[in-house]
Amino acid sequence: MVNKFFGMLVLLALQQNVWAQSPVTRDYTELPDPRPVNAASWQSNPEGIAFGNTDTRYEKRNSPDASQISQTWKGHAWRGERVSLQLLIWTSKPIQQLSVHGVSLQGKNYTFPASAVKTGFVRYVMTDELNKNGGGCGYRKPQDFDSSLVADGIDLRSSNAVAARNTQPVWISIQVPQNAPAGLYNGTVQINADGVKTVKKFELEVQARTLPTPDKWAFHLDLWQGPDAVARMYDVKPWSEAHFQAMKPYMQMLAAAGQKCITATLIYDPWNSQTQDVYSGMIKWTKKKDGSWNYDYSIFDKWVTFMMDLGIRKEINCYSMIPWNLKFYYYDEAAAKDTFIVAKPGTPEYAAHWQPMLNSFVKHLKQKGWFDITTIAMDERPMKDMQEALAIIRKADKQLKLSLAGSHHAPLVNEIYDYCIASGEQFTKEEMAARQKKGWPTTFYTCCTEGYPNTFTFSPPAEATFMGWFAAAKGYNGYLRWAFNCWVKDPLTDSRFRAWAAGDTYFVYPGPRSSIRFERLVEGIQDFEKIRALRAEFEKSKQTAKLQQLDEILKTIEISTLKNTPASTIINSAKAQLSKL
Repeated sequence: MVNKFFGMLVLLALQQNVWAQSPVTRDYTELPDPRPVNAASWQSNPEGIAFGNTDTRYEKRNSPDASQISQTWKGHAWRGERVSLQLLIWTSKPIQQLSVHGVSLQGKNYTFPASAVKTGFVRYVMTDELNKNGGGCGYRKPQDFDSSLVADGIDLRSSNAVAARNTQPVWISIQVPQNAPAGLYNGTVQINADGVKTVKKFELEVQARTLPTPDKWAFHLDLWQGPDAVARMYDVKPWSEAHFQAMKPYMQMLAAAGQKCITATLIYDPWNSQTQDVYSGMIKWTKKKDGSWNYDYSIFDKWVTFMMDLGIRKEINCYSMIPWNLKFYYYDEAAAKDTFIVAKPGTPEYAAHWQPMLNSFVKHLKQKGWFDITTIAMDERPMKDMQEALAIIRKADKQLKLSLAGSHHAPLVNEIYDYCIASGEQFTKEEMAARQKKGWPTTFYTCCTEGYPNTFTFSPPAEATFMGWFAAAKGYNGYLRWAFNCWVKDPLTDSRFRAWAAGDTYFVYPGPRSSIRFERLVEGIQDFEKIRALRAEFEKSKQTAKLQQLDEILKTIEISTLKNTPASTIINSAKAQLSKL
């Protein structure tokens, strides 16, 4: 008992040391906004405190438009739902110390616990824009794009200074308790600006239905994790105890969003160095002097166990048998050095390299009890290459699962267990029905290709919420985005990258700091779960009229409509109708 307690103290001290020494938890200075100030906005509206809306990225340099603010706010939520609102403080004079606290919600016979409400100052990060062709792919230079400062990150600080002629948004997140009685709750927010105190009031109506906790959500969320970015940002040795302690709060955020998949790497650099930090391999390949192979799974095992202990345990996706550069690294014992081969699927060299590894991997997975939840995962690979890889996989074990995030290939629809296609493509009705009957994860993704809907730092926030609604409307059971935390060089201040539109590589900020995009994505996932629950309720009670109304609401969710109609208009209308069912 004494040794166990001492060990806990050591781990706690280690974690505190990592956080204390890391620059990611300290304050930082935002970059100057390259766009000019609208002096007229400050003349007409020099200072104030009001509620904004969560659909708007309010400009730091200008006073908010009167049409986008209100002195009151009233929302509604299910029990167990997380809801957000945005408060704005703007000033023509500097504020040395601004704090927002004391948020409380009081009902007739129930008061929300203080822990149910979190506030955070919205921070500003540099962003850019889409390409001339309307997408976000391709290598780019900052000078070739219109850059601006946008609201996105949600900070950790309890107080903040606000410069003259600045607008400071505050994000308020309310986690409605599962046991909160239905009814109207009166909320208050206390603002202290250099000793001047202001109280703003709002209302939240809690409805009688209950949203399950995230671990019970059916939505198949797959945001790829980037462990190497955390090691770089915290300046810790990869896969050390300090590294795992640094990663823990980020992966807890992911678990709380309903994440289902663990991103694991079979090899070094499966994506041809497309991120700031190259993905390291979690399995050490060693070619012995006698020509046989040895595979060290210790890092893989530690990573998977770590993630499963945090509640992410539905699927382990292992990348990749078909890397973008077709390079396969290993340690050559005879030459006493790291080296690699280049081998294309379908060649004897490729089969000779992969068959013994898969045979070994299958045995290891079965020993660990992970075989049934593991997939050999590929990303945007040609169908012929997929089929060649599949043949080798089937030789190792016919039951070994496969996953793909890529184009729709009809011959693979019944072969790939976890199949994710681009938002602009679609499965046939027959394919979708067959996959749903099997219970196979059938999802969609967005990447740099899609101008909208997307989750760039300049994307309208409601487009992140649109993802959950689109999944519900089209019969998908989830969404994939390739980068949860693959941070750029200085992610807190500049979300631009050498390739792809700004923000493409990460959802959350070092700290850990959430973002408007991430909070709105979770909102859409919750809406998906609410739609699923309502459908089950109406089917059980045979309320056909209600089911028809639900279907009519979902018919309005089309990507094509985003060309002329903002996502916020579409989503807010759908939400209003859904709340009445």
